[in-house]
Amino acid sequence: MGAHNLESATTRMTTLLIDDTLAVDAGALTSTLSLSEQEKVSSILLTHCHYDHVRDIAAIAINISHFEKTIRVYSQASTLDTISNNILNGVIYPDFTKVPAPNPPLKFSSLEPYNVEDIEGYKVLAVPVKHSVPTVGYQITSGEGKSFFYSGDAGPGLSACWEHISPQLLIMDVTLPNRLEKHAVSAGHLSPRLFGEELAGFKKTRGSLPPVVIIHLSPVFEGEIKEEVEQVAKELGANITLGYEEMRLSL
Repeated sequence: MGAHNLESATTRMTTLLIDDTLAVDAGALTSTLSLSEQEKVSSILLTHCHYDHVRDIAAIAINISHFEKTIRVYSQASTLDTISNNILNGVIYPDFTKVPAPNPPLKFSSLEPYNVEDIEGYKVLAVPVKHSVPTVGYQITSGEGKSFFYSGDAGPGLSACWEHISPQLLIMDVTLPNRLEKHAVSAGHLSPRLFGEELAGFKKTRGSLPPVVIIHLSPVFEGEIKEEVEQVAKELGANITLGYEEMRLSL
């Protein structure tokens, strides 16, 4: 639903939605979905605590409270604590994990990396990635064995992930063009060149590359990123697509 790191009239912040019920990150939940569509969301996976990934947690809690429904929010304990202490702290917003009783709009559940969890009928594996705050990527596998891996925000050093996953689709962060690579690395993101290195490592570890979609694009530099990613795709013989708002993917 959101494929960028900035919100504008034409771009939204990062959010994926699986089969209408399981959201991954929450930068564009309420700005994209109608109220009836929001009511269908049962669980949310958060990769980390940065604003562009958690912004709509409070907003959807307010909306869901009108339906007397509870959404379960999953992430590492440190991410959930940061949201509780800085957003749902009784000052910015109420603590929606406690009010209104007896059916609070949100329920927090912590995830441990490398432990497979059954969430909404999917097998969910959280894998740590390198970013400026504690962050995980998720491999999500359906009951039919269809799976994808979403890196979340991640800088160089994904090789440790590749040994733990075997997805049919990769969704990865490429935020800035090559000329701003130092800025990308310092913020815990990838440039197209570094992205290419990570894909080459995946191919070496797993033997082949699945299709790849890149998101968390900076719309300011999207034209540059597109050209540089096309070169990476040519060099690796890879199927790489730039993500966009309301893009639909099927496995």
